[in-house]
Amino acid sequence: MILPIPVPPGSPEDAVRFVDMSSCAKFFDHLEVLFPQPLPPQGYAVPGFAPAPAAPTLVVHDVGDFEASFVPCVRDFARLDSRFQLPSTVWDALPAYADWGFCVFKLKRQAAPRTVHPMAFDFPRRDPRALFFPTLHVHDGSVHPTAWFDHLLYCQTGVPTTDVPEGWERSVGGAESLPPHARPFVQPSAWFYRRMIAGHQPNRDTYVA
Repeated sequence: MILPIPVPPGSPEDAVRFVDMSSCAKFFDHLEVLFPQPLPPQGYAVPGFAPAPAAPTLVVHDVGDFEASFVPCVRDFARLDSRFQLPSTVWDALPAYADWGFCVFKLKRQAAPRTVHPMAFDFPRRDPRALFFPTLHVHDGSVHPTAWFDHLLYCQTGVPTTDVPEGWERSVGGAESLPPHARPFVQPSAWFYRRMIAGHQPNRDTYVA
């Protein structure tokens, strides 16, 4: 999985910190309990999404069930294994991502079926006023104007307020309602919010101002 992220241009190779969540494989199950109200049916979409605006080998990080690397910009993909290359036509169709960074995740071989923990990382945002969700889809080597979404987005705003962001729903409890092993991955004094994107949608990333 390759996730474009809007880091400040020229970010160094150690700008991203990968977070091992193997101690909390059911993290999203725990969050779901805080939203007892039923979800809308498939095909429903909340409106208001905004469009996103010969070197040494890159470091591969061991992150629980995954191997992960941070690629500072498009041209640095040549420093990764060839399996992670995308056709140049993909980047030609996405000029806005020319100076973005990219997180690359590879699932390790599993000896037996089991629950895989979430992928997680933090990074410096070029726009600190907005939360970013990497929802752009490229599945077949090409970029399509629309894509099939089946996503639940969760966030904390970092602001201790009871105001609900437009288009989101608020949890019935805060971090204190989560099991102890899930709390290190959240802000302790902020509400949780959830938003659903489902059905065919514009193929783009999602921001929350």
